[in-house]
Amino acid sequence: MFNDRTTPLSLLATRRSGKPRDLVAPGPDAAELETILTIAARTPDHGKLAPWRFVVVGSEHRAALADVITTAYRAERPQAGATEIASLVQFAEQAPTLVVVLSSPKTESHIPLWEQEMSAGAACMNLLHAAHALGYAGGWLTGWPSYSSAVRDAFGADPERIAGFMFLGTPSRQLDERPRPILENIVTKWKP
Repeated sequence: MFNDRTTPLSLLATRRSGKPRDLVAPGPDAAELETILTIAARTPDHGKLAPWRFVVVGSEHRAALADVITTAYRAERPQAGATEIASLVQFAEQAPTLVVVLSSPKTESHIPLWEQEMSAGAACMNLLHAAHALGYAGGWLTGWPSYSSAVRDAFGADPERIAGFMFLGTPSRQLDERPRPILENIVTKWKP
């Protein structure tokens, strides 16, 4: 069983993202989304800078997001074919709920940029944990739109960067497991 909510530890041990294209309504309602974002903001944050922001893209604005993404893509790749464009439109319109998380570093701070960026990643993970704890599934996507300055400019400005498109909803099919690392391949004991 994935996203087993019987205990906090079982949820963490069984956490599994949902593929955004397979997430359907219902998604979190306004109160649940506020809870999710409140929990996402409870993340390690050296210097208490909140070096991240959350932008909720309502369902009524998904077509506008698709226009932003496809216009930016065509400007960068004028030879783009219909299949590429359709894929980008589908990207923007999947799942009932979308939160764009921006890494929003405070460059005037003495806190290293790397630590601020890691905090933004931790906020993304807390967002997913909170959504899963409420009984939804989420998928964290990046891809071409995350690295496009033109797409980023629809949500913020340099030096901000899109940390992820966080798609939330109800799985339309059983979640699949993915290969997990074998601990002996990723854990060592330090020997001075």
